[in-house]
Amino acid sequence: MSQAETEQLTRIVLGAALSRAVCTIAELGIADQIEPGSPQPVALLASASGSHEGSLYRILRFLASHGLFLEKSDRQFDHTPLSRSLRSDAEASFRPAARMLHRIFAGWDGLHHTALTGQPGFNKVFGQPIFEYVGTHPDLGPILDAGMTAIHGHETTAMLEAYDFSTISVLADIGGGNGSLLGSVLQRYPKLKGILFDLGHVVGRARNSLEGYGVSDRCTLIEGSFFESVPTGADAYLFRHIIHDWTDEQSIQILGHCRKVIPTDGRLLIVEAVVPTGNEPSIAKDFDMTMMAFPGGSERTEEEYRSLLNESGFQLSSITPTSSMVSVIEGKPE
Repeated sequence: MSQAETEQLTRIVLGAALSRAVCTIAELGIADQIEPGSPQPVALLASASGSHEGSLYRILRFLASHGLFLEKSDRQFDHTPLSRSLRSDAEASFRPAARMLHRIFAGWDGLHHTALTGQPGFNKVFGQPIFEYVGTHPDLGPILDAGMTAIHGHETTAMLEAYDFSTISVLADIGGGNGSLLGSVLQRYPKLKGILFDLGHVVGRARNSLEGYGVSDRCTLIEGSFFESVPTGADAYLFRHIIHDWTDEQSIQILGHCRKVIPTDGRLLIVEAVVPTGNEPSIAKDFDMTMMAFPGGSERTEEEYRSLLNESGFQLSSITPTSSMVSVIEGKPE
């Protein structure tokens, strides 16, 4: 093996340090201590964050070599566009996502277990499935909501620009989380009514969010589990980043409940990444590793979605790409 290959593989296997360093810096709030254009000495950053000056300097130096922060003279650091995104006051700040991952990062230690058993590594490390873990740690719920919005929030605008909801009367957002997606759709379509369906501890967090969007009078909140049932009363059922959390068998169970209540002329809308074939890099393939190790689900190809829908009583009618990584996968009852 050549030196170039050895060094490339070495950097790959040491890549965990980069993601862990970003999470640590976000948790410490280092980016908040630097005003863009006003470099700050590492001694001040360490004092403000309660961290070890020498260690913090080495982490920031390392991150600067990857485009996060800019090292100036005298051990001072300024922002780059990437590090500015870690400020709490940045538009669509990424800090909540990094803070969320900071708390569950150890789940990656279970990837080897996943490779051997096909079971989520998160369960091995934390002793319970990820959604049960969140449910038993109430302090993590709001952090998870904020983190998911930081990672996926931009997809809402991309979806609204790509897909037409104007012919829908009632949209049910299944597993609707904090309500940010449904709130945005109802804002865009003033005649549309909505149903948000999720577990009880999640629905409680969505209520204030929908009020903030000014659409609570057009939205019904229903508590429940999509493994048991899906509410009636909608002509379109939307699942965004729900189906990728689960195995094929579990997904067929979820979609089967939807099939029981959807009108014959209704629409199933699955908003997910579609994994491209071939060897080219894709963020969908990156997320697939996360789905495999953490909840135990998977990102899927077009053919895998076609098969999944057929098994659930639907026919894949269209796939609408967006400017983000997700597409709107539309199914109609067979």
